[in-house]
Amino acid sequence: MLSAFIRACVVVSIVIVGLAPAMAQDGSYVYPGEELTYRVSYLNITLGTIKTITEPYTMINGKKSVKVKVFIDSHPNIPFVSLHAIYESWMDSTASHALKFTANTEIEDKQWEFDQYIFDYDKRKIYADKYRDKQKIKSKVFDIKKRYNDGSSILFAARSLVNVKKSLRLPTVIMDDTVNTVINFNGTKEAINIDASSYPIKTVFFSGDANWTGIYGLSGRFEGWFSDDEARIPIKAKMKLYVGSATIELLTWRRGKWQPPKAD
Repeated sequence: MLSAFIRACVVVSIVIVGLAPAMAQDGSYVYPGEELTYRVSYLNITLGTIKTITEPYTMINGKKSVKVKVFIDSHPNIPFVSLHAIYESWMDSTASHALKFTANTEIEDKQWEFDQYIFDYDKRKIYADKYRDKQKIKSKVFDIKKRYNDGSSILFAARSLVNVKKSLRLPTVIMDDTVNTVINFNGTKEAINIDASSYPIKTVFFSGDANWTGIYGLSGRFEGWFSDDEARIPIKAKMKLYVGSATIELLTWRRGKWQPPKAD
């Protein structure tokens, strides 16, 4: 149960920490070199950490691409549980939708599982493959009509949404399934305290539903607070699990001279 609980926290929190604050079509919020680390906890017990790194622009299929890498690690002091994963996502130049996604996950000691999603919008398909010990064990093709995001690229797609004051649905591929991530933006401003900041932070609040009911006992409900400035940094989030509420909180950051905006 503990293992499933931690997996729920770290996997789903990728989406939650990425659901940050109108569509900015130029991708101006993308900052190569940005590095954000989050603490995942339950009842103030650290379950693990999530680190997101925005890498330099790259090319994929002859097109300029934004690339982000996510590192997920369970806390070493939690007995009988070891979770380590590396997610990589390639997005279009505006960082509004996914082009490719890979995931390396340690499922047992020194045994890794590899997942890959290829988004072919010309053919309106998503190709999903799963490997274990370098052997393909599963393949699936999704027929699509819209542009999609994976659990990592949604981090940037949703950062182009702020002060819209309405509910939005973002088509998402995660856990070998296609779902909609619903985000309810109401524009509420709040002052939020976190351990990593010596002062209250000016934030924008939102809530939503990941529509993943049944995965590791998740209900899918979540809420979050994001820096109320041009950087749109996820500051804190909470999500509902079958045993209670897990918290994801900004622990460290590197983004040029950026510092969390002070609340009035």
